[in-house]
Amino acid sequence: MSISSRQPKPKKCRVATCGASFNPARLGQAVCSPACAILDAPMNLERARKSLAKVERREIKVRKERLKSRADHLREAQAVFNEWVRLRDADLPCVSCGRHHDGQYHAGHWRSVGANPELRFEPLNVWKQCAPCNTHLSGNLVNYRTSLLERIGAEKVAWLERPHPARKYTVDEIKTIKSDYRAMIRELKRAAA
Repeated sequence: MSISSRQPKPKKCRVATCGASFNPARLGQAVCSPACAILDAPMNLERARKSLAKVERREIKVRKERLKSRADHLREAQAVFNEWVRLRDADLPCVSCGRHHDGQYHAGHWRSVGANPELRFEPLNVWKQCAPCNTHLSGNLVNYRTSLLERIGAEKVAWLERPHPARKYTVDEIKTIKSDYRAMIRELKRAAA
C-alpha cells in the first residue's frame, strides 16, 4: 500500500460548537468546513501573531549582527574576556593593592591595550584589579609589577614586557574568542555552583 493511497484517520472538528467528525482533505486540517474555519480563525490569531513576532525578532537579530562593525565585535569580546578574568580571579585580592573589598573590580591589563593590542586577550597580562587602583591610580603599576612577579614569575613578566608581533584580529577570530570565553565563563559558573 503506497503512502498516497492511505486514507487519513477521521478527526473531530476543533470548533467546540460543531464537534462533527470528518476526514481531513489536507495535512494539518483541524476543522470540518469553511464555516467552521471562520469561527476558528479568531482563536488562531494570537498564536499566529506570536509566531510572526518571533520570526521578526529573529530576523532583526540577524540584521543587527550583520551591521556590527569589527570594533563592535571587539568591544563585545573584550567585555566577555574581562568577565572571565574577574570570575577566574574571584578569590584573589586586587593585583595592585592586595585588598579584598566590596567595591567594583575591573580586569586590569599590565601592558595596556592601547600600547600593546596584541596582548589584549592574553590571560597572563590581565588580572582582577579594584576600581580605585585601575582608574584613580592609573593601574598602580609599581605594586602591580611586584604582585605579578609573585604570581607568574620573572620569566613570564619578562616575556610580557618584551616586544610582540603586531596582531590584527579578523571578525571571525574575534567571534571565536568571544564564544570560547563565554564557554569558559559557563564552566567557571558551573564549578562555582
